Amino acid sequence: MPNRKVVVTGLGVVSSCGTGIESFWEGLCGKPSVGDRRVEDFDPSNYFENPKDSRRSDRCTQFAIAATHMAMDQAGELTAESDRSGVFIGTGIGGIETLEEQIGILLEKGSRRVSPFLVPMMMPNAATAAVSMKYGFQGPAETTCTACAAGTHAIINASRLIASDRCDVVIAGGTEAAFTGSSLAGFTNMTAFSKEGISRPFDLDRDGFVMGEGAGILILEEKEMAEARGATIYAEILGGASNADAHHITAPAPGGTGAEKCIRLALEDSEIEPETVGYINAHGTSTPLNDLGEAQAINAVFGATGPLVSSTKGITGHPLGAAGAIEAVAVVIALQKCLIPPTAGFVNSDPEMPEINLVHSEPVTWTPAPAISNSFGFGGHNGCLVIGPA
Repeated sequence: MPNRKVVVTGLGVVSSCGTGIESFWEGLCGKPSVGDRRVEDFDPSNYFENPKDSRRSDRCTQFAIAATHMAMDQAGELTAESDRSGVFIGTGIGGIETLEEQIGILLEKGSRRVSPFLVPMMMPNAATAAVSMKYGFQGPAETTCTACAAGTHAIINASRLIASDRCDVVIAGGTEAAFTGSSLAGFTNMTAFSKEGISRPFDLDRDGFVMGEGAGILILEEKEMAEARGATIYAEILGGASNADAHHITAPAPGGTGAEKCIRLALEDSEIEPETVGYINAHGTSTPLNDLGEAQAINAVFGATGPLVSSTKGITGHPLGAAGAIEAVAVVIALQKCLIPPTAGFVNSDPEMPEINLVHSEPVTWTPAPAISNSFGFGGHNGCLVIGPA
């Protein structure tokens, strides 16, 4: 990544295991539940000045607004010009809850009863647009829609805007709210879900993922500008990479070759060696093929005794396009607290899986070092984000 350094000065998160940084972290280090991982007791009106704006926003946008509100509060008063302030938020599906609801109204009551707000509520870029309008950010405002890699890709692309001197500040992350009848049926019928409703990444008995939802937001800022205004710097974005398997619409490339290449590209972009990496927040979805391929990729790059590895999806479930952003927030907190959350649900090693240095059972202390957050999405979209200590 050329020239200017990119730092994290604010974090916000809405997740099934907690909303807000401390609640979220406590949940990550706690005990997993069984079944869908939904965000409970969420009141969007707490984050909208106008109640009408809340009602005219899909749950996906509401999550993004809430997480951004928290992150901006933590970041403090920004000094960047509006046209050098951007918004990059990823999502896998966008406003599917609104779409499905309005299709039901169309079929039951006719076309004249369909809401005029359907299109602006359902469109995938609605969250990005809502955030840019709320804060008056007039720089690049774009939505990444690359399935489960969307949040990670958004953060990588946002950081490059700052590194290349196009922006000084970017609100970056991901959001998802896809608990609808059609999406649940689709994932069920393609046998993607765990039949037992248990998320157990890298475990011998893993049998599919458990769905989650939520949003993760990072405030990215040019380092010298952040220092000049006295901001607290929580981490540094060292680099990242993306590539494509070009193999199958849902299955990863055999042997994890696409993921391996993406990890190597991210290390190259960050100008660091594999042995300097201290932690990998794995994509770790609890599906047979993904976990095997990712373990193969990690083992190929780092060996069996490489960096500590954990998947937080044992707790959060899989929040699809928001996953990478929520996990990036987890990595930054892990750097701050010198503690790595365990892989909840893991009990038995898979003898067919290459050995990796998996953290399970309990959180583990560590000396903060460069960390990688992996995201691998349907369509063969791979993303690897490298985050370093402040």
